[in-house]
Amino acid sequence: MPTVFCRICCLLVLITFNGGSYAAPAHEQDQLSLILQQLDTIEHLATRAKIDSPTESFERYRFDYPRLTQDIQRIRQGVQDYLSPSRAQPRDLHEMVGDYRLDAPSTETSP
Repeated sequence: MPTVFCRICCLLVLITFNGGSYAAPAHEQDQLSLILQQLDTIEHLATRAKIDSPTESFERYRFDYPRLTQDIQRIRQGVQDYLSPSRAQPRDLHEMVGDYRLDAPSTETSP
């Protein structure tokens, strides 16, 4: 009889400790899905900002929208790969630049 009691106790302890580990991935998956939705919103806002920005700007610097879009797509792909991995593959070691300022091309002509 004590053997059955010990087995039941061990089983309850294992269920208790393992039960918490199943809650985290579901919560994490919800949070990462929310991040994907927010990335879609950010990309949409960046597209609108690019359309609304003047094409012929005489400012020295302008925002690099294509680079921002590439970084958003890279983050989105990383989150999607984590949420639904196909199989173990090497990680993408490319770093994001994070510098979104472009020098405007010089409009001056040399004599």
